[in-house]
Amino acid sequence: MKKDLTKDPDVIQDILGRADVLWLAIVDSQGPYSVPVSFAEKDGVIFIHSGKTGRKANALEKGSALAFSTAVDIVPKTGDMACKYGFKFRSVMGRGKPRRARGDEIRTGLDAITLKYAGKLLPYNEKTMEVTATYIIDIETVCARIKE
Repeated sequence: MKKDLTKDPDVIQDILGRADVLWLAIVDSQGPYSVPVSFAEKDGVIFIHSGKTGRKANALEKGSALAFSTAVDIVPKTGDMACKYGFKFRSVMGRGKPRRARGDEIRTGLDAITLKYAGKLLPYNEKTMEVTATYIIDIETVCARIKE
């Protein structure tokens, strides 16, 4: 493993807990596809939501392997040579398989996302709930990269 990579669960949880956006990399019949999503990590899985129709939903419904990444603490680096430019960051990269949340998992996932972004539980609009799907990404591999 590279020196700036770690599988330390505390580091990974810290980054996932502070990150604003998770980038999903999925493949469908049109080819590779990358999309930013709101998310929450809880108990070793990632929760996301989506409309029930569209390209993202269709790809997630198939349950095919996907990749994900996110980053925090992004700070530009500069210098007097081109190779000195870049970024300092803390990131998480992983792979997993999505599955549709069922029963109590739906509210568990949506509540985790709401708590992450709103800091408290909020009521749900039932009409919106009818057209919203909650997905669970079962993490298969994950690591963090600390670039300083």
